[in-house]
Amino acid sequence: MEIIQIVGLGIIATILTLVIKEQKPLFAFLLTVFTGVIIFLFLIGKISSIIQLLEKLADQSNIDMVFLKTILKIIGIAYIAEFGSQIVRDAGHESIASKIELAGKILILYMAIPIITVIIETVIKLLPA
Repeated sequence: MEIIQIVGLGIIATILTLVIKEQKPLFAFLLTVFTGVIIFLFLIGKISSIIQLLEKLADQSNIDMVFLKTILKIIGIAYIAEFGSQIVRDAGHESIASKIELAGKILILYMAIPIITVIIETVIKLLPA
């Protein structure tokens, strides 16, 4: 029931942030960031288990580990970009949050180029000449 702990932490942090925000907005922002980091650290064990399971499944199905690692990096970029943009958005800087999301999308596309190339080459090989 980790979700109950996470939601409880989130609700408590939100209440504290609302109380502190009037007097010390910087501390409210730091509390928001700290809460996000604590929740992320709480989930690291689960993320590690998921990665190990995916590596095991890829190994059993003889999928090239380069593709799996690339996909995991893409997923990591997506989560980090989302996390960073949400923190910046919480601070009230929508424009910077949008730039972080754009950078994340471009990096994801850049990381996906080798996979897209392999898919296109495979499709071309399947087409009759």
